[in-house]
Order: sequence, then C-alpha cells, then structure tokens
Amino acid sequence: MVFSSLPFLFFYLMAVLTVYKLAPLKVRNLILLLVSLFFYGWGEPVYIFIMLLSIAVDYTHGRLVERWRENDALARRVVASSVLCNLAILFFFKYWDFIAGNINAFTGLSIPEFGLPLPIGISFYTFQTMSYTIDVYRRDAPVQKNAVAFGAYVTLFPQLIAGPIVQYKSVAEQLEGRREDLEKFASGIRRFTVGLAKKALLANAIGELWDASIAAQNLTVAGAWLGLTAYAFQLYFDFSGYSDMAVGLGRMLGFSFLENFDYPYISKSVVEFWKRWHISLTTWFREYVYYPLGGNRVSKAKWVRNILIVWVLTGIWHGAGWNFLLWGLYYAVWMLLERLFLGRYLEKLPSALRHVYTMLVVLVGWALFAVEGLDRLSMFLWTLFGGADAYAAVDGYHFRSYLPVLVILAVASTPAGKNLWGRLGERTRSVLTPLLVLASLVLCTASLVDASYNPFLYFRF
Repeated sequence: MVFSSLPFLFFYLMAVLTVYKLAPLKVRNLILLLVSLFFYGWGEPVYIFIMLLSIAVDYTHGRLVERWRENDALARRVVASSVLCNLAILFFFKYWDFIAGNINAFTGLSIPEFGLPLPIGISFYTFQTMSYTIDVYRRDAPVQKNAVAFGAYVTLFPQLIAGPIVQYKSVAEQLEGRREDLEKFASGIRRFTVGLAKKALLANAIGELWDASIAAQNLTVAGAWLGLTAYAFQLYFDFSGYSDMAVGLGRMLGFSFLENFDYPYISKSVVEFWKRWHISLTTWFREYVYYPLGGNRVSKAKWVRNILIVWVLTGIWHGAGWNFLLWGLYYAVWMLLERLFLGRYLEKLPSALRHVYTMLVVLVGWALFAVEGLDRLSMFLWTLFGGADAYAAVDGYHFRSYLPVLVILAVASTPAGKNLWGRLGERTRSVLTPLLVLASLVLCTASLVDASYNPFLYFRF
C-alpha cells in the first residue's frame, strides 16, 4: 500500500485517523503498532516476522545496555551484538545473492542464491533500530521499557517504507506524550497534500520520459541528457513528496519529524547538495560512522579514509549492485576534491556557474545511480558523453511535449513558490489555503483514478 493510492487515501487513512483519535491516550501507541503492522503486512505479510524480530532484538538489547551500564566492556558487547544482528538481517536479504553470484561467477563455485524478494523498507527500519541501542549506550536517549511504545516507534507507518530515518532520540519524548491539537492536525493535512501533489502531479508526469529514454533502441546524446534530467526531477519529487507526506502524517498523529530535503537542486557545490538531499541518511552516517571514525579531527590520510568509508557505505546502502558502489565512490571523490582543492576556486566563480557545475556533477551521479548493470551503465555513459548521434527527431518531440512540465518542475524545485507565498498577507493565505488544499486533493485523486504509472522509486531501497 502506497500513500499515493486510492485505498490508502480513502479507506486506510480515514479508518486509522478515526480509530486513533477516538482511542484513549494510553492505548494510542498500541493502536499505532497494530495499524502499522497491518499497513506493512498489506504488501508483505510474510515479512512481518522480520519486523517483529528487529523490534525484539533491539528492545532487548536496549534493556541490557541499561542493566549493565556500569560494566562498560559488557555494555559495549551488547551494542556490538545489536549492530551485528541488524546488519546480519540486512546483509542476508539485501546482499547475499549479489555477493554469492559474483563469487560464483569469478570462481566457479556454487554458493546457493535464494532469490528472496527484498523486504520493503528494511534499509530504513534496521538503521532506526540499530541507532536506538547506540543512543541508549551513549546516554543520548532514555531506554524504552515499554515494548509497545518501542514497537510503535519501529513500525510507525508514516515513515516505515521509505523514511525519513527517524532517530529514536528525536521522538523519545513524543512516544510518551505528544501534543495533538487542531492546528497541528491541519498543518499535517497541508503538508501531506503538498507531498501528494509532488508525487501524483509532478513526479508521475515526468517519469515516463525517463522510461522512454532508457528503453530507446537508438539513444542519442540529447535524448540521454533529456532523459537524465527527467529522472533527476522524478526522483526528487517522488522521494521528497514521500517525505512530505510522512511529515504530514506524523503531525496528524501528534509527531514532529525532522526535515529530509531542503531544495537540493539550488546547491552551488556537491558538499552543499549533500547537506540538502536525504538529510536523515547523511545525518545517520555522520553520527554513527563518520564521527566514531574520528571525523575530520584526525590526520589527512585517515580523514580521506573516513570519507571513502562513509560514501562506500552510503552507496551500497541503496542497493546491492556495482552501480551503487560506483555511485558512492563517485561522490567520495567529489567530496574530497571540493574539500581539498576545488572549494577555494569555486568560491571565486559566479553563482550561476557554480550551480551549473553542481547540477552537471549531480546528473552524472544520477546516471550511475539509475542504470543498473555494468554493460548498460557503460553504454549509457558512452552515449551521454558523445558516443552516439547527437540528436534525433524524437528528441525534439519529447522536448516540446514535456517542456511545460520541465519548466514547472524547475521552478517547483526552488524556494520561489514558498517565498511568494510568504509575501502574501496572512488573511489572503488563510482564505487561499483551504481552497488550494481542496483543489490539490481533487486533482491528485483524478490523476490517481486514471493513472497506470504510479511507482515509488525509493521502495526498492
């Protein structure tokens, strides 16, 4: 079940909000746990046991850390056990077949490959549960003694499938008592509607252009760049739309989640881009990998090592494929280049040139990210950089057909709309807000009724 679907909007969500708001405060975490398990089980009932196992493992480890806190060596072993258990689950389902297949191909061995489908959202919720035990050990978060409350945190359906990655310490107090009022609920509806519009009206509108490009028999240079631009917009509005909907749903339930995107396509450096894109993931790797390795408070050689480790892990976190490893290494190189050499020169360039440079780097990065299989990836990159005809008539047709959408997407990926809205008077905004929300919901519903194309790209991670 996805947020941008009619069953979710008109049946599941309505039923959940009704039951949740009518339930006494003391049982609302239990309600959240049950409805979230139902939400997850709707798509993958077989893998609910993996979710329950993750809850049991980290709830138990958190209690053990608190119990043996005075014995630091023992507490560290408990944390290590928690990390190993979580990574073992993630490794088996996400990476076993990839590693076994490559070993078999190179050595002629016959290591079994299981062909199991990847549990939806496993990359997100394993990172959440793993960080809980670490935070309890660091005293950054209190231990959760209520198994139901902890289960509600792990399974919380607004961000269960594709994030943002919610660290336990950011919602620990909210699990015990959260502010729920009409103003916050209305704010949640507005934010959810913005995310739904991003997904249903913008991401879906441009996604088919990328699909047409990647499937083209005789892809041209112009067609490759046009398709890659379409993918960049589709991914942003798809994922940031999901994050907006998650934040909005959280507010409806009384939670406040941290932001996951901050207009990344206005960035003027690669470093800035990664401060604005998928913020919850970069924050997680910074706090639980980069800083423990020493961050930048080490020798230059070790700092380079730290950057490489973080970005290799960031790459393969997204998927078991050589393209994801290359994508992580690609950004590690650009991060090092900017921090060691390019940064001082970039500052001297006009703002527009810095932005163009950043977007070119990001677009090539999306090619590495999107095109799986080394043969297909190398062919796409060869085409992208001039290894094919420059232009074909179909490219002009696609450009003319999608130009209005591309212009809307370009403007919508900047703060221009937000700034314009802020200049309106409070009274004008109070009148326009319900009208715009209603109009957006009507348009999104109409789009979803007719839509045969409605993927969520980050579900596969």
